[in-house]
Amino acid sequence: MTNHSTSYWQKKILGLSWPIILANLSVPLVGLVDVAVIGRLSDETYLGGVAVGAASLSAFYWLFGFLRMVPTGLVAQSYGAKDPDRAAVVFFRGSILALMLGALVVLLSTPLYILANYMFDPSQDVSTHAYDYFSIRVFGAPALLLTFVELGVLLGLQKMREVLYLTLILNLINALLDILFVVYFGWEVSGVASGCVISEWAGAFIGGLFVVRAMKNIGWTGQNNNKVKEIREFLAFGRLSGNIIIRTFCVQIPFLGITAISARIDDVVLAGNAVLMQFFYLMAHALDGFAHSSESLSGEAYGAGQAKHLNSIVRNSLILAFVFALLISLIFAMLGEYMIEGLTTIPSVQNAGKEYLGWLVVMPLVSVLAFQFDGIFIGTTHLREMRNNMLISVLVYFGCLAITLDMQNHGLWLSMSVFMAVRGITLSMDYPKIVKKIE
Repeated sequence: MTNHSTSYWQKKILGLSWPIILANLSVPLVGLVDVAVIGRLSDETYLGGVAVGAASLSAFYWLFGFLRMVPTGLVAQSYGAKDPDRAAVVFFRGSILALMLGALVVLLSTPLYILANYMFDPSQDVSTHAYDYFSIRVFGAPALLLTFVELGVLLGLQKMREVLYLTLILNLINALLDILFVVYFGWEVSGVASGCVISEWAGAFIGGLFVVRAMKNIGWTGQNNNKVKEIREFLAFGRLSGNIIIRTFCVQIPFLGITAISARIDDVVLAGNAVLMQFFYLMAHALDGFAHSSESLSGEAYGAGQAKHLNSIVRNSLILAFVFALLISLIFAMLGEYMIEGLTTIPSVQNAGKEYLGWLVVMPLVSVLAFQFDGIFIGTTHLREMRNNMLISVLVYFGCLAITLDMQNHGLWLSMSVFMAVRGITLSMDYPKIVKKIE
């Protein structure tokens, strides 16, 4: 077994991470375009409507995050074990499930929106705009869930540049359509939603082409696809997915809390948090570049039974991710106020964003450990441990929220910071158990 140097692993991790960082940054950049376009309309209720409508769909879509995470771990391990046909089975099984679940979301869209509207309880004007957004955007559900699977497979096969190309194409289409539909056609909130739907279907088609080509390049023969229909295989996929669903539901709680509780404070605080959350997503997607490369590399090492390689991957990816997190914090500290002013011209919303900017500055440093170990646990498919630690983290979040309710929006951001820190700490404490299984 080859023992690679620290410089080898750092070059390897950076080589895999930079395309994912660029790809991930394009995702929240589209959200920034949405906010920038809508933030220039007549009042804050348009911005609040997009925030509530998008959060309503995200609450359900994030529950389907297993469609990206489970294929990444299984395909990465198949790649490490040099079994391309099994990787193909994972892709086809995940695709069938994604299309079925996407169709179900469309069929149940009305009760889902009623539930989301009850959770957020926005003002009447915000609710009207949120429904306009939700009722159109939901038709992209099957395509978006299929794209989750495609991204998971590409990540597992370490096809990071294909992930970059797919994400850039999808989000460039989305951003251009936002500007066309809202600025030139005057469709307001409906224009933002329509741009999302069209780009999601285009992305799913292109992603399918990328996946088929990638699998052929690693030796997929097109045989053994009858295993896709095996109930035992679907049940195994389902067991892994169940743990991810519970974990993802818990992850969503603090993010839903930011929108739901701030909507009950007032529309200005809601809009201000909507602006700040765009920067949070920008940070999260940037740091996820290292987490995704860790998923692929750790899954490959785990599938090949290489404990020393796994430890080297974890150690070096953590070092690089912490350095990057510090850089992001410095950027927020120095440029945050200008970034807020660039997103909205409404003075009250600008002031609300600036008041709570400090929380955003510390967020990368308290979050980086959680993102990195999420990647390690997904790549090695230790999803039950992820679920258990997430349950602990969300209980701590509720406790912190109860103590800090009098602080209103500052209490929300403090509770979110504690939640992210506890996630990382608990996962890091369980990591040695993974290594022992392949030593």
